[in-house]
Amino acid sequence: MILEGVLVDLVPCDQRFQALEHRWENNESAFWGDAGNRQFPSRQVIQRRQEGRLERPVLRTVIFGIQTKGGVPIGVFGIGDFEPQHRLAMLGAAIGEPAYWGGGYGTDALLLVVDYAFDWLDLRRVWLQTMSSNVRVIRQMAKVGFTLEGRQRQATLADGIRQDMLCFGLLREEWPGRESIGRAVGSARKSDSARVTRCFWKESWLTWCPTASVSPSRSTAGATTSRHSGRASATVCRSRGRA
Repeated sequence: MILEGVLVDLVPCDQRFQALEHRWENNESAFWGDAGNRQFPSRQVIQRRQEGRLERPVLRTVIFGIQTKGGVPIGVFGIGDFEPQHRLAMLGAAIGEPAYWGGGYGTDALLLVVDYAFDWLDLRRVWLQTMSSNVRVIRQMAKVGFTLEGRQRQATLADGIRQDMLCFGLLREEWPGRESIGRAVGSARKSDSARVTRCFWKESWLTWCPTASVSPSRSTAGATTSRHSGRASATVCRSRGRA
């Protein structure tokens, strides 16, 4: 199955993504995707994980690879912790290529996954968790319509700093559809770009240029992720509730 978006497509998580798993597990995307953990696994550890997934597939889990419209693998997105009787599941993602952070790729993937969860899997509720310092995801949750449902105080230690874990959820009746949300997000992005351009020209007679600090950039650090996010494709359902 291929889910086609505007910026990305969600495809089966094949060998192309597995070949990149070691690199993604050892860069900053793993830090955000695993709630501040820095494990730096070796290639041998990654290989054993991949072999283990083949021998013992994780039940009640769907893992997609995220690729650009040009076919470049940039991350993974998972739906896990299915509760069939309650019709709910947890989401998790990681954009493993920093060059694609902040460019709307994670949001496009999230819209595809939520649409799939509600329209194909007939779920009632989806949810995810992220660190309180992950401002990109917090901003993304507001754009897409998720509600902040809870806060676990000082639930994780990230680079020596205690941080809260935030839980966001979305109900099926709150979801207007991918196309509707996509238009709203696209309009907001265009509005931000226009505001930055106007600001640049207004201030261009000065020597100061504000675009370096406020212009939307594809190199912005961070990735769409949850507490249970897929530190590459391996870990969507591996730990205590962590895009």
